[in-house]
Amino acid sequence: MSSRSAHFVEHTVSVAAPASAVFGLLTDAPRWPLFLPSYMHVERMEFDGVEEHLWVWELVAGRVRSTRVRRVLRPEDRSVDYEEFAAGETSWPGAVASGTWSVAPEDTARSSLTLRCESSTRTPGELDTDVLLRLDGLRRIAEQWDAFDELLLSFQDTTRIDGPPELVYDFLYRVQDWADLLPHIDAAEVCEERPGVQIAVLETCAAHTGLSVTAQTVRLCFPAAGRIVYKETLPVDLVAAHTGEWSIEPGVSGVTLISTHQVLLRPQAVADVLGPDARLVDARHYVREWFGRDGRAALSLAKWRAESQLSRLR
Repeated sequence: MSSRSAHFVEHTVSVAAPASAVFGLLTDAPRWPLFLPSYMHVERMEFDGVEEHLWVWELVAGRVRSTRVRRVLRPEDRSVDYEEFAAGETSWPGAVASGTWSVAPEDTARSSLTLRCESSTRTPGELDTDVLLRLDGLRRIAEQWDAFDELLLSFQDTTRIDGPPELVYDFLYRVQDWADLLPHIDAAEVCEERPGVQIAVLETCAAHTGLSVTAQTVRLCFPAAGRIVYKETLPVDLVAAHTGEWSIEPGVSGVTLISTHQVLLRPQAVADVLGPDARLVDARHYVREWFGRDGRAALSLAKWRAESQLSRLR
């Protein structure tokens, strides 16, 4: 991107992780919502092993902003060039930013991470703050690289529904009605700032403790694809990040509804939540049972409602 009014920022941080591990995080953009707080969802549209095109949704100042991103991965020198373009935002026309991520080894256990960024739509102060936040976020997660096998958790539950996908999707989309339908949800408020982009605040009752928990979630709805992806922006203490997806897969007759979760655990909270003798394996089981129980309740209700409505229509 080139502009006479563009601002340029470059910062470097030292990371207590090997350069290969840091570069691996840079190239794994679809998992950035688990690693960086502002990222809500990343969809990889095209990828040939070197160049990729992404749709990125970020939460900025309380609003969900979408951008198209073109990235070129250069593993030979551990760098990633990128360009960002606004997607459907009249206040962010055209190219909005470009830059380069690069990683250099300091020794076998440490590396330097640099982000160079140029933008004509942000003030120098905003750009400087943004670059520092992104660097710090990746530094913090990269320094846990050797514990990822224990910290990262992915699972799904499914149910078969004898009904049309439209009825199933309608139940998933109308999350504001869930307080009247699901026993673990006490209240639900939804703000849809533009079609398909929901910010939901749910008051839930954790069945295993009886305590009330406030969950704020950004939901991105794709009706043509039968998908709703989401990220919790106020995760519970034991969880550093939680993303998920509801997806509807049509079959020969009826559909399969799938509830998928990706979780990044917060290891420093394990002892406080589960007791001084608890380990990460206990936290993994605890979270799987909790989120799975709530998800299966929603799956069961979606099945009952769709099949009940269909029987009335026949």
